[in-house]
Amino acid sequence: MDDISKLRHLLEHWAEHNEEHAKTYLEWAEKAAALGDKELSAILKEIAENTKRMDGLFEKAKKAVRKD
Repeated sequence: MDDISKLRHLLEHWAEHNEEHAKTYLEWAEKAAALGDKELSAILKEIAENTKRMDGLFEKAKKAVRKD
């Protein structure tokens, strides 16, 4: 497998895991809130939001690597 093919594969993998991580952060934010830790919950929600913003960058990268 050449490097471009490998990168295409990795980008798909990373994008998928990024989405999974964002969901996990939100789940733990809810658990933290249920435990009464509003500060931790808010931080985890912010982490999830920032993680979701990366989805657009992964899409751009996947489009860019297809040009080659």
